[in-house]
Amino acid sequence: MSPAPAASPSDISRLVHCSAVFLPGDPARTGRVAFWLPDGEPPTAPEAAEELTIAVADGADVATTTVRATVLPVRDALPVLTRARAARTDEAAAFWGAAAVLALQLAARGRLLPGLSASGHDAWRAGPLSADDLRRIRELADAMPPAAHAVPLPGDGPLLLPAPEALVRSFLDAVADGLPRSPAAALAAGGPAYAARAPQHVPGHRAWAAEVAAGHDAGVRLSLRIDVLGVAEADDDGRPPHFRAVLQVHSLADPALVADAAEVWSGTSPVAASLGRGARANALLALRRAVHAWPALSPLLSADVPDSVELADEELGELLGPASAALDAAGVEVHWPKEFVRRLTARAVVGPPDDNDEQQPDERPGMPSLFSADALLAFGWRFALGDQELTRDELGRLAEARRPAVRLRDQWVLVDPEAVRRALARQDRKVTPVEALGAALTGHAAAGDDTEGEETVDVQATGWLAALRDRIADPEAGHAPVAQPAALAATLRDYQLRGLDWLNRMTSLGLGCCLADDMGLGKTVTLIALHLHRQTLPEGKGPTLVVCPASLMGNWQREITRFAPGTPVRRFHGTSRSLEGLQDGEFVLTTYGTMRLDAQRLAETGWGMVVADEAQHVKNPHSSTARRLRSISAGARVALSGTPVENNLTELWAILDWTTPGLLGSLGTFRRRYAQAVESGTDPAAAERLTTLVRPFLLRRRKSDPGIAPELPPKTETDRAVALTAEQAGLYEAVVRELLAEVAEADGLQRRGLIVKLLTGLKQICNHPAQYLKEGNSARIPGRSGKVELLDELLDTILAEGASVLVFTQYVQMARLLERHLAARGVATQLLHGGTPVAQREEMVRRFQDGDVPVFLLSLKAAGTGLNLTRAEHVVHVDRWWNPAVEAQATDRAHRIGQTRPVQVHRLIAEGTIEDRIAELLTRKQALADAVLGSGEAALTELTDAELTELVELRGTGR
Repeated sequence: MSPAPAASPSDISRLVHCSAVFLPGDPARTGRVAFWLPDGEPPTAPEAAEELTIAVADGADVATTTVRATVLPVRDALPVLTRARAARTDEAAAFWGAAAVLALQLAARGRLLPGLSASGHDAWRAGPLSADDLRRIRELADAMPPAAHAVPLPGDGPLLLPAPEALVRSFLDAVADGLPRSPAAALAAGGPAYAARAPQHVPGHRAWAAEVAAGHDAGVRLSLRIDVLGVAEADDDGRPPHFRAVLQVHSLADPALVADAAEVWSGTSPVAASLGRGARANALLALRRAVHAWPALSPLLSADVPDSVELADEELGELLGPASAALDAAGVEVHWPKEFVRRLTARAVVGPPDDNDEQQPDERPGMPSLFSADALLAFGWRFALGDQELTRDELGRLAEARRPAVRLRDQWVLVDPEAVRRALARQDRKVTPVEALGAALTGHAAAGDDTEGEETVDVQATGWLAALRDRIADPEAGHAPVAQPAALAATLRDYQLRGLDWLNRMTSLGLGCCLADDMGLGKTVTLIALHLHRQTLPEGKGPTLVVCPASLMGNWQREITRFAPGTPVRRFHGTSRSLEGLQDGEFVLTTYGTMRLDAQRLAETGWGMVVADEAQHVKNPHSSTARRLRSISAGARVALSGTPVENNLTELWAILDWTTPGLLGSLGTFRRRYAQAVESGTDPAAAERLTTLVRPFLLRRRKSDPGIAPELPPKTETDRAVALTAEQAGLYEAVVRELLAEVAEADGLQRRGLIVKLLTGLKQICNHPAQYLKEGNSARIPGRSGKVELLDELLDTILAEGASVLVFTQYVQMARLLERHLAARGVATQLLHGGTPVAQREEMVRRFQDGDVPVFLLSLKAAGTGLNLTRAEHVVHVDRWWNPAVEAQATDRAHRIGQTRPVQVHRLIAEGTIEDRIAELLTRKQALADAVLGSGEAALTELTDAELTELVELRGTGR
């Protein structure tokens, strides 16, 4: 049977909820995973299904059943299994997901061995395995549920279920065999066969493969026990003791069984006898691999009885250093005498030169700026052997000895000479305050230069640096929170007050930060509150510059006018932009594009605060936008973003390196120390260190967080203002002039018809020029509509949060235009309109509710009633309906019984247009809206010429 085609994302979503069974193959990488449902229906497309008769063990009983399964190669099944492990909707799939994670962890640790399959084909295997690895495999096998133990029946022969541990080991080998298929694999395996994906028959390598696999599943593994010789004599005459490495053999079946190699060769020891008849041969094969890892053991191979080998000083030093790591990679552990070995450790003490300075950071007038390159702090070294701290003189004497066994404080100790040399080379140095703060927060710092494979050391902070670390690590401890500013025309919720307090704490300490709340939690009003609060502080005065996407400028101006009435606000945008007469407490709004073009003028202004809204726009640190933003200095820098990490951690670095320069080091250092390990999942400790470092500078709240969602209203509605593009503004004014002239000359039904034509045309222009001009499928879409730009911004954030959205428009033509535009951007959508057949309509609803398609485009009339779309957390109204009840009905497709999450409603409004006037009527004159707009366009046709002109004229907000 040939495997099914690779699963699509929607297939994967369905397969996650299926039962799973592993089908071994030869070679291992040809193994497959079958996904099936108890009702016998195939989980995915019927043409991709295979019919399998499987046996399911249920306690002592075994039953058979025939299923139609989707069968994937193990390599393609891994993403399904790992997601099934997290979802835990089926115990068998979750079990094989756990096995997949174990297999990937082994591969990440380099536990891969080339060998041969039973049929003589090239095959990588999972190994060598440590005792801990074997324990984990046995524990996993013991937990295998009956459904995961299902096997395909080969025919009418007797039914024999494989042992769970053997089945797990076979799966681990299948994952291992499929991963390292690259040109580099040929170097590791000594031949090209192990790089090819197709099975390669290599019968001549069987002896070599047996040696490679020694210790993997041959029954034994080796260790070295280091014995001390002549200690008493050494103490008497001052000569150092000698050491030897004793070879030991361990049983893989029972880790408690261990014997010296001499006992295994003689066969007289009861322990040696219990290792099995093949222990001697298997130990010899394992020894050959150990010698390959460390040639100093080669005398053991030439001895009649490979018992032990005496170690010269040079070999002892190697064994204390790199040789031990090489042996460990080969599955050989080294056991040292505890009374001799002392590990040389280093730690750093970081803080102001005066270590006794313990004042709080905000109580210390002389605390330097954290971003000043001149305000350097001391970075001093402390060294210890075991629990004994060393002086520099003692460290120098250890280095002078140049041998592993040295006399220290009247006793002999073993210490790696290379480690002593490196320690002595380390010098006290100076670091910038922000570098010191990063080290204080994580408790770790790089030991030396910015080099590959750098060592990290523990760090102890002192003085005001330690106080600052404690202050920002627990910002709510030991102080009264900031009260809501009296000038704020809003009542902040508790979590918004906590956000305001956090923002104030960070900015008042001279630190930048990123507020990364989910969309809809009120980042804008919280920032406005911070601006108002900072105007009451001596260090906080000055204008605030907000850099945002062009599609959000109108929204910022509206929010400032609404929540901070009387606060001056201007737009630094367009050809007439000016900073003349700038006031201390003024808001200045600009776009990323304008900022990039006019960064020098902006950099010459003394800003009290600079805010980067939707800060993911500077996620590329090498872009001109990011570089220009860095050139604008301010008393405080705040980034706002619901999605600080969209694709990789470099984006997080770009944002925080703007808010707090130097905190995460250079980009190369950050990639090496954190990003590579965190993104690959190979170093949980690196992820924890990064979290510790970033957490004080990034406040992330989600709607689902305890204490936040209960405070939110079930439905939050937001009018999002956008500016017309130059093309839209030109079309709008031309249509107004032309049709108003015709309306003035007409009467009766003709006049009413012209007014409807005018209103319809203006709304279409506000949507997109291509809709009004009826340009069809050849139309260029990007860059011509403020609404489309804002919709792109909204969808980027919504999809990055893993949410789903309904996008309503009253025009099918506009919906098709959006469908084509979003497809070009790689966004999965589906479109429902009045011509959609009932069966297809129901299938679309099912796909959306199942999470297969996150963006649902809908015609307002066709989908405004009768649908249950509670998967949606967001509703976007691209254009305004004259009757707000129609919009409310459409919104209620998501906001209805069965909805368990807050719903965010976004209404896109073109600034300065008829849509703006309608929005004002809806929000500020509801009684008039009910009387006039409740009848829709019919009421508007009865307006006088003057009233109609007032309603439709464009008020200079175009770009």
